[in-house]
Amino acid sequence: MSGDKNAWLRAMPWVFVLIWSTGFIVARYGMPHAPPMSFLAVRYALSILCFLPWIVLAGVKWPSDHRQALHLAVTGVLMHAGYLGGVWAAVKAGMGSGLSSLIVGIQPVLTAIWLTSVGGHHVSRRQWLGLLLGFAGLVLVVSRKFGAGGPGDSANWLNLSFAVMALFAITVGTLYQKRFVQPCDVRTANTVQLAAALVVTLPLALLEAETMHWNAELVGAMAWSVLGLTLGGSSLLYMLIQRGAAASVTSLMYLVPPCTALIAWVLFAEPITATTIAGTALTAFGVSLVVRPSR
Repeated sequence: MSGDKNAWLRAMPWVFVLIWSTGFIVARYGMPHAPPMSFLAVRYALSILCFLPWIVLAGVKWPSDHRQALHLAVTGVLMHAGYLGGVWAAVKAGMGSGLSSLIVGIQPVLTAIWLTSVGGHHVSRRQWLGLLLGFAGLVLVVSRKFGAGGPGDSANWLNLSFAVMALFAITVGTLYQKRFVQPCDVRTANTVQLAAALVVTLPLALLEAETMHWNAELVGAMAWSVLGLTLGGSSLLYMLIQRGAAASVTSLMYLVPPCTALIAWVLFAEPITATTIAGTALTAFGVSLVVRPSR
């Protein structure tokens, strides 16, 4: 039993990366048939309905400390409403799955720089070099996207703004959770987070002029979003943050863009060019310089 538990703990980061990578793909499947905020509001509501009977049947206790509940609500607004809302709005505005995941993949750089700053340590020359190389790699990839014509393969200031908002939301949310949220049951924690995200997202959904057009693709995207991404991926992210250092956990995020790009190439024929590969490799190298511990 102990061996099985240890094997699961070792596999948990890799399972998380695989599940998390599909989030950008689901956005591509769902967005032609639903506005982003409406889709997310329904996703949050259905996820809460899945968690509640699970909590009741398992007899799980809710957070007794009101301050902890508030901290969970803040992380829910940042890591669900802010992060997912930004990603889905970016994809809806024409950004490709690979590019959106690449921008969010800069998160390890921001996290490492922040942790270095608040820890009282100066940013080393190696880390500054890594930050500049990572930014150069991102510019290399984004520059090819400007002016591109195909659907799901263009970048503009609107969808870039949404993607950058998602980047800052997931970065701040991860750091906030690691700093303020005490360990508690992942089911009740996720439910509080989702409820807070729903409160923020629902009014935005009501303002959207487009309506949801239910079909097989939208149903499939919604089902995987609820069962795979929220109940599976978000729960794994919560547990990983509670168990590990913030920099170590966020470094997993940079494994997501290559995985997403490969899946998007298979499913949507999104191009993987030499420029994309070079930019991704340069950014990956830059991130490795930032997050690598000093000797």
